[in-house]
Amino acid sequence: MKRQCRIWLPKPLSSTDDDSTPHSLLFGWFVSHSSSCLDVVVAFITDEVSLSRGSSLQEILSETNEMMPLTLPDKAAFTLLGCYDTCLSANGNAPKNATDEDGSYGSLCRYSCGCHKVDGLLEEFRKDSLSSHWIHMVHDSSRERGIRMHHIHWNEDVVSQCDVHVIVYDTPVFGSHHFSLSFWNASPQTKAPLQKPNWVNDLHKRQPLIEMETVILSINCAASAEIAYKKLSTQLETSSRKSSVTYLISTLAWWLLATLLSSLSSLYYSLLQLIYVLSSFPIFSWGRIASKRLLKNTWINFRVRSCQILYWPTLLQENDTRSISCVEDAEKASLQRHSTWSAMAVDLVLGNLVGLGLLFNTGSVCSWLFHFAKEFTNDILRSGCVWLMGVPAGFKLNTELAGVLGMVSLNVIQIWSTLWIFMASFIFYLIRAVAVLGITFGATVSAAFVIDVITFATLHVTALHWAITLVYSHQIQALAALWRLFRGRKMNPLRQRLDSYGYTVKQHVVGSLLFTPLLLLLPTTSVFYIFFTITSTTINSVCMLIEFAISIVHATPYAEIMIWLVRRQRFPCGVWFEIEHYKKNILSSSNDSPEKNPFRMVSNLRSNFLSIGQILLPHYTTMFSGISASSLTTSARGVLSGKRMPSKLGLDLPPPRPWMHMPLRQYWILCHGSIISSSEKGSNHDLSLEKELPKASQSSSS
Repeated sequence: MKRQCRIWLPKPLSSTDDDSTPHSLLFGWFVSHSSSCLDVVVAFITDEVSLSRGSSLQEILSETNEMMPLTLPDKAAFTLLGCYDTCLSANGNAPKNATDEDGSYGSLCRYSCGCHKVDGLLEEFRKDSLSSHWIHMVHDSSRERGIRMHHIHWNEDVVSQCDVHVIVYDTPVFGSHHFSLSFWNASPQTKAPLQKPNWVNDLHKRQPLIEMETVILSINCAASAEIAYKKLSTQLETSSRKSSVTYLISTLAWWLLATLLSSLSSLYYSLLQLIYVLSSFPIFSWGRIASKRLLKNTWINFRVRSCQILYWPTLLQENDTRSISCVEDAEKASLQRHSTWSAMAVDLVLGNLVGLGLLFNTGSVCSWLFHFAKEFTNDILRSGCVWLMGVPAGFKLNTELAGVLGMVSLNVIQIWSTLWIFMASFIFYLIRAVAVLGITFGATVSAAFVIDVITFATLHVTALHWAITLVYSHQIQALAALWRLFRGRKMNPLRQRLDSYGYTVKQHVVGSLLFTPLLLLLPTTSVFYIFFTITSTTINSVCMLIEFAISIVHATPYAEIMIWLVRRQRFPCGVWFEIEHYKKNILSSSNDSPEKNPFRMVSNLRSNFLSIGQILLPHYTTMFSGISASSLTTSARGVLSGKRMPSKLGLDLPPPRPWMHMPLRQYWILCHGSIISSSEKGSNHDLSLEKELPKASQSSSS
């Protein structure tokens, strides 16, 4: 069977022209998919001298694998891949007798390498490696990228004739870029050659995602593996940054910022704990219960904001040390850590903008509210009820029933308007309360308070809508039951179906006497029901719009948006190959077997990137998970049958967390330490990995 090999090379190695080190070692991963397909992921290159000064190779490889993600060592272990030679003579050219007639460098293996009979230090390295494979790479300036595979020890076979696909990649770095196989229906950007080899088509037919998963994971761990290897092989102490003026100023600025934010968060923490303790006293329990019923939305959003203030320093800390090794996992963990405080910061900024605007324009807002309430009460509610008591839109209604419904509605509106005249003096303080809530706890809490205020201020409209809905729904149900009586049908509630039933003559007579007045009074009831349904639905729509804005503020990933605007490469979605070179062996004849007619291809690994819509879509999809088309259809049908529409959308909010208690000083230290550690991880991710290396070494030695 023809063997196929893909060699994944970091870009610095593929473009190096340094001949000062004749013999170097390749480290990385062998990913074997079958007996005839092998992926060689090269992480970095190093010289033999640096390894000879350190510990044994087996200990270094074992400790390095312990630093990798849990799923990677099970599929492919980090190991010594082979050697890399310049293969040049003293005059800078390859020996003339080094190549065979087919140009495959077969005799060069016996000429310069001697891998069949390796002795000395290299033999010890091969014995300590964790794989049965061994690859020999050579430098050749006449070839593409200046590097080529000389031969490979494939289990117990020495293979120099196989299809080789060299893929050059940029080493992933935290905060810069990485690779990912998650697709978002991105359009393919592959640049294919005029004639694609058959073995490449075969690779695409064999579900490349399954094979590429381990390869991409290895590539994302290449930088961390190099740091871990160099740290363990040279036995250096933890690297420290240069004490430059810039670094000292940056450290001082971060320390001052951490102190300021920790003090501010501690002030919030003290206020929240005081509110929680006071609400737990029996003397204030009735007030807490009443406020939770009247200000239900405010309490829900206040609990969400309280949990964010209590838990943001805990969420900002790094818990999984293995996630540091894989750049993709580190990026996801970083975005998850920064999502809570970024959402809270944006909410507080919006709340301060709205709150300060209300504080400076309280008088104007009060006058506008009085004018709007007067127009809504007189021009819409009262005028609408008077209009319905006459001949609305030319419909001839029952005068007595329309008069009764209209007078009841006008009396309720007048009573509620009189009560609001006495409560008008509190509007000024109510606007101040909305402003203070926005400045203190953010725009979402103040917006939720506005929803509760609107609900309480329009309680008379809700009561009238509930009463007329009760009358209309019972009238519809009675007409439907009487219509079934005339058809000889009866509703079976157990089986939810209509069964045949024989009614008596008396039942038909009574049904006829009831059906006629109910049917004739239905238009009068319907117009009042339609009027108050439209009014109540308009008020509920305003509340739903504010609720929608609150959910948008909670669900928007502000950290991801800001990072996407600065560096889009941190959001990859799928990989593609940019073909750089492809050809067959030009010295081979058409009668040769496939084993003697190998292909050679050189490609660059590229990434597609997410758009801003693709970043926001998963978060907003989760937010609208509780809303479906069937629920909207059911609500629309319910309006026709006299059922009330829901007053809330039921959008998803951040889940509540258990209340947390700790001493104030301990909370301040936790906030301060979280900010300082986050600044170090954000500015130097490699330093975080180096800090974890001594822990791994101590655990392995113990």
